[in-house]
Amino acid sequence: MATLSEYPAANIRSGSPTEAMPIELDRLSHNYGDRLALDNLSFAVQPAEIFGLLGPNGSGKTTLFRILSTLMVPSGGVARIQGFDVAREPNRARQQTGIVFQARSLDLKLTVAENLKHQGHLYGLRGETLKTRSEEVLRRVGLSDRAKDYVETLSGGMQRRVELAKGLIHSPAVLLLDEPSTGLDPGARRDMWQYLRTLRDQEGVSILVTTHLMEEAEHCDRLAILNRGNLVALGSPAQLKSAIGGDVVLFETASAEAARSLAERMGVHFGVQPNVMGSTVRLERPEGHRLVTAVVEAFPGEVDGISVARPSLEDVFIQRTGHRFWTDAEEK
Repeated sequence: MATLSEYPAANIRSGSPTEAMPIELDRLSHNYGDRLALDNLSFAVQPAEIFGLLGPNGSGKTTLFRILSTLMVPSGGVARIQGFDVAREPNRARQQTGIVFQARSLDLKLTVAENLKHQGHLYGLRGETLKTRSEEVLRRVGLSDRAKDYVETLSGGMQRRVELAKGLIHSPAVLLLDEPSTGLDPGARRDMWQYLRTLRDQEGVSILVTTHLMEEAEHCDRLAILNRGNLVALGSPAQLKSAIGGDVVLFETASAEAARSLAERMGVHFGVQPNVMGSTVRLERPEGHRLVTAVVEAFPGEVDGISVARPSLEDVFIQRTGHRFWTDAEEK
């Protein structure tokens, strides 16, 4: 089997097929025995784009990340990175890809520079080339003054930046990040997203991020929303939310039975088709506040609480799947 170093570091980007998409899926599927984890996914990540995979636990995003990372071979279909089939040409795909896993991959007993040195060796980088590139990526992530510090002395946010530097050491065209904000405080999370935008804008890196956090998904240029292995929505956060149209109105009731009864009578009385989620009746409606008044007057004493808001990404998920982002089992 070929090793990474057999492909010269200087040719990492130039070795990819002409005008290939950074990431392209063509009817990609994967199953674990009888359980289908990915079901015929087809979409592409554009050049210099921050692309998010958003989904709850069990949606298939971790399986997809592992396939793109060449850690797994799909059961069917094709996944390509810079035109290279990740199953047939894994070494070439790896040379195009920087990877930051959710679990920490740093050696805490080594310095920042030593961690980068060992990562660079995996990609055939040596001598002055490796030294120069290490200085560049540390400058990019704001850690130039911490190169000689032991990783164990750094904060969680700084350690995450070292992870980013490792993923970038070989100048990849594509950066894959699995739940990148795990364990970060709000300030470190903001800094991380600023670094990602800088990579996109100044170096033209295409970035794929997996996340289950709605607020994190809002930072992405485009999103693929997954549910039980299926692609249920694709587009920018603004596009997906605007497609709902109008306000999202929630009516809280005393019980699930009361919610079902209210929803049925609202449908007859107002000609609407609300969703029932537990003890909540949910619907989408232009000028939702007008409906609120009418419902309260038509069914006095049956509504315990009311919420009217602009659509969120969770509302997009509910509209496309008919259930909340988190299932009852996951919430427990």
